[in-house]
Amino acid sequence: MLDAALAVIEQNGIEISVQQIADRLRVPRPVVYRHFDGRADLDDQIRRHILDSLLAELLPRLHPDGTLRDAVRGAVGTYVGWVERHPNLHRFLTAADPQGGSSQALAGARDRIGGHLADLFAATLTRFGIDPNRARPTAFGIIGFVDGVVNSWRADPALNLTSEQVEGILAESVLALMEGNARSLDVPLTRDTLVADLLARGEPQRTG
Repeated sequence: MLDAALAVIEQNGIEISVQQIADRLRVPRPVVYRHFDGRADLDDQIRRHILDSLLAELLPRLHPDGTLRDAVRGAVGTYVGWVERHPNLHRFLTAADPQGGSSQALAGARDRIGGHLADLFAATLTRFGIDPNRARPTAFGIIGFVDGVVNSWRADPALNLTSEQVEGILAESVLALMEGNARSLDVPLTRDTLVADLLARGEPQRTG
């Protein structure tokens, strides 16, 4: 049923009716309502299903290999590519919801992605003898920045940028942020550093 709802949104836009979902499933409209606690619950479950679809593509890219540049471009490119392929699903996610369902679902997804990224950063900081609590603000700052840029790009038709350009802007900005933070902490990190070297287990290389 949720797959049918996503197909209707993809085809018709975010202003969908329960009747459209029922028509796609070839069932009476009351059958759809029987599975949800009203329209607000239906919309919330749709958002969660959209986010599950996005995370299924994105989370594997947060288990990176290759260089830091490869990892950042892979994750950013996956997200930007998903948004470009599914513009109506993205609009449905970011549409205002007076019941607050959208913000709850999105907050949960951001917490999951940000928390995973923070764990990766914390592992690197721990290896270099640096307080791992520094990792979380940086990780969630990156998530907020990427989300803000993509939302702005999709919301403004006058912003005539291709997905490749947006991906490039985001990747370079995130890499610059990570390199800058690494320099301030005296961590030997550049965009050409191998991720495996950053996450290698072992004794901290320095203290302080």
